[in-house]
Amino acid sequence: MFAHLREDIRSIIERDPAARNAWEVFTCYPGFQAIMMHRWAHWCWSKRLRWPGRFISYLARFITGIEIHPGAMIGRRVFIDHGFGVVIGETAVVGDDCTIYQGVTLGGTSLSAGMKRHPTLERGVIIGAGAKVLGSFTVGEYAKVGSNAVLVKPVPAGATAVGNPAHIVEKSDTRGAMFAAYGVTPGGDDPVSKALHKLISHIARQDEQIACMRAAMDAAGVNCAAVPPVDRLDSEQLNKMVE
Repeated sequence: MFAHLREDIRSIIERDPAARNAWEVFTCYPGFQAIMMHRWAHWCWSKRLRWPGRFISYLARFITGIEIHPGAMIGRRVFIDHGFGVVIGETAVVGDDCTIYQGVTLGGTSLSAGMKRHPTLERGVIIGAGAKVLGSFTVGEYAKVGSNAVLVKPVPAGATAVGNPAHIVEKSDTRGAMFAAYGVTPGGDDPVSKALHKLISHIARQDEQIACMRAAMDAAGVNCAAVPPVDRLDSEQLNKMVE
């Protein structure tokens, strides 16, 4: 148990530049305290001591603002950063080296007792602040879920999901994956944004072609007065709006 505590503290110091030393982490980090108390609660739960497990979980929620059901499986070196408002359901599985930020929910969408209702996070997953991961599916190794995303389907290993409903914006090899705070990948391209940029460019080219056709028709003496002119698309302004 003490080896796990040292591991947890070391991993927090590695991932949080604000953490100055082990004593500060032990006494002032609610995410660390919540996981430590969850280990006690989970031990009770696994020994069929249901009420003591739930009561320890309730005390942890009262002290830290983080609610982890005693039945949830939490791996090693899991870091709940800031942590207030985090909810982890009964059948959730959180793998080793995962990072979860404040306001995250690992929730279920089924009311069937005894079934797997909550998500599984594989090794190294990062869940950004305010994200909701809802349902019994797997988020692959080293995947990232952006802040405030609402995720209701699986995410492949190494991918990044953002939005509501969340969609995949980046896929990469998991080997040598770099840590990305809040699940934000620098320079990541959103396919929806790329598609909108292409549509805007296409419409701008069509505007130019229509203007050329109208000029040619005017030069040929074709009367186009019955067709009122329209304002041209401001492609630069629209592209800035969807960046």
